[in-house]
Amino acid sequence: MSKYILDFEKPIKDIEDKILELKNTNSTSDIDLSDSITSLNFQLENEKKRIYNNLTRWEKIQIARHPQRPHANDYINYFCDEWVEIHGDRKFADDPSIIAGFSLIGDIKCVIVAQEKGKNTKDKLFRNFGMPKPEGYRKALRIMKIAEKFNLPIVTLIDTPGAYPGIGAEERGQSQAIADNLFVMSSLNVPIISIVIGEGASGGALAIGLSDKILCLEYTWYSVISPEGCASILFRDTSKSSEAADSMKVSSTDLFDMGIADDIIKEPFGGAHHDPIMVFENVKNKILNEIKLLRILSIEDLLNKRLKKYDDIGVIKQVND
Repeated sequence: MSKYILDFEKPIKDIEDKILELKNTNSTSDIDLSDSITSLNFQLENEKKRIYNNLTRWEKIQIARHPQRPHANDYINYFCDEWVEIHGDRKFADDPSIIAGFSLIGDIKCVIVAQEKGKNTKDKLFRNFGMPKPEGYRKALRIMKIAEKFNLPIVTLIDTPGAYPGIGAEERGQSQAIADNLFVMSSLNVPIISIVIGEGASGGALAIGLSDKILCLEYTWYSVISPEGCASILFRDTSKSSEAADSMKVSSTDLFDMGIADDIIKEPFGGAHHDPIMVFENVKNKILNEIKLLRILSIEDLLNKRLKKYDDIGVIKQVND
């Protein structure tokens, strides 16, 4: 079990503490406690199944935000056999909250654009907590255009609490930078795969998420606004974030059921931080498989399917006066 325990995980932690206590006693005394340990292990597995198979949307959001959850850099370091990062938007500055570069995954060359939150306090400040500024989105757009020029598929890793809302970002055209990305990504002549690895909040996530395939890790969320933001607008009360999350249907399962997400990538019970290697392998294999399938399509078919994917999202109801 990880050191950081969420409120709903406390019953699991209590059983684990009892198991550890019995193991220590068993190793320092002549008393055989193996039966009790076995019984508690069985109880532990049942408790995990009970909790993690019945998570609310708000609890899934808490797992997506877990401080020990793997970030974009962890994925890149694991499954990229080669990695060359590029920096800067050639207009203003380099935004460390957006990582972009050329990579080799297995036998496939591709471009990766990812949002990085940072690990410790210093890194989080450097990465601006994963909240990109306009120069970050322009950097992403720059490398996506290079990917199209050299016929390289694009993989984006989404994990952000939203685009940075500061005055400077607005002065430098935050909304226009996001809009430019959406416009260009809609017609890029190369396959685009987006994977939500943590939080997918607002236009900050969508700016690198318009793609041929949207994949979500099991304990992730993706929405036009955060539950806290929704609660503050609708209810004038952020304590109702759980209620807002239920109303918005933000979980990976909701997205899949609504036809927004194309697939859900399995995580271990409790989230990716419990077995990062398993998740890295699952994501890597999914990337390789999806790229191979998308490369079979002609450019015309690729763009038509991309257009249809977004045309089919949502329901339009016409009311006659």
